[in-house]
Amino acid sequence: MVSEKTPISSIVLAGGGTAGHVNPLLAVADEVRRRNPQAQVLVLGTTEGLEADLVPARGYELWPIPKVPLPRRPSTDFFKLPGRLKAAVQSAQAAINKIDAQVVVGFGGYVSTPAYFAAHRLDVPIVIHESNARPGLANRLGARWAAEVGFTFPDSRLTGGKVVGLPLRREIAALVGERAADPAGTRQRCAQEFGLDPARPILVVTGGSSGAVSINEAIVAAAPKLVEQGIQILHITGKGKVEQVQQVAAGMPDYHVLEYLTNMQTAFGCADLVVTRSGAGMVCELTALGIPAIYVPLPIGNGEQRLNAEPVVAAGGGILVDDREFTANLAADIIPALIADKSKLNAMAGKAAKSGVTDGAARIVDLIEAAVASKNPGSK
Repeated sequence: MVSEKTPISSIVLAGGGTAGHVNPLLAVADEVRRRNPQAQVLVLGTTEGLEADLVPARGYELWPIPKVPLPRRPSTDFFKLPGRLKAAVQSAQAAINKIDAQVVVGFGGYVSTPAYFAAHRLDVPIVIHESNARPGLANRLGARWAAEVGFTFPDSRLTGGKVVGLPLRREIAALVGERAADPAGTRQRCAQEFGLDPARPILVVTGGSSGAVSINEAIVAAAPKLVEQGIQILHITGKGKVEQVQQVAAGMPDYHVLEYLTNMQTAFGCADLVVTRSGAGMVCELTALGIPAIYVPLPIGNGEQRLNAEPVVAAGGGILVDDREFTANLAADIIPALIADKSKLNAMAGKAAKSGVTDGAARIVDLIEAAVASKNPGSK
């Protein structure tokens, strides 16, 4: 993809708050370290987001900076913004100077805005990765100064960007390789971890760590009909949303309920079909693994979840259903029909895989190396 590259010896990565920012960041950090084991890697984050736990646990230093939310509408927060941003930019500059960073890489969110300002002031190259089809405020700002921009989805609108896909979590990347080498063995191992029969159809349902009430309600009501059709259900309800589902599942041995799952990749390893929201990470992980899905986009926000799912749905690797239309009747109708039609389900799996990207981390690190090379020509 990129002809001129320079190895990375020092890098600042900025992103936090949600798994959608932190997981790609860690995947890129891992790829940088894989290529350059001695590279200095410093991660900007807050003390409140997921990064506060996940970054140190992965062995990287977290440099805390103040949280600077960008107000989306007039409020008293506008008056607080200049002071908050100044402090955060100063902290980001200190981090860049500490390791004499060759490049700053941002993944969007609260942490990235001050990182972009600091890098621009210090004339340090900026590389941006945008996970969602509709870019957020921070990345739209940073793109004005960026040496390189990487998109997850082809329809993202940021100037001068290249499609690189999503840098995958190491657990998902490992599962991609395992399924390619031994699909039957992988399915058996993963199914047995949940007490499922790998020889029978398995439906995985998830609304993410917080769950999705509408998906939960529809699947709970449809469950008796699904189980009657011989479908095993593995339902991850989300935190605080498990009781109602457990009450229904109690009388159905093939209805398995969990409130939360840290090893979601194990569920994916045995899934024939997934019902889920369509956050960028979810869409990209399922397509990388070649798993067909029914995507039910979050009905609030700026509509990026629908946009995230549209490319794989257009390719035939998934089905898109509006939240208000995902009812028990619809679930009881389309899920058994899909699972019963093995040829159609296999075709969907193949089309999902063709839409997926398995080397997103390598692609974005190629862009990072190119950005450093453009700043220091001849330093290969």
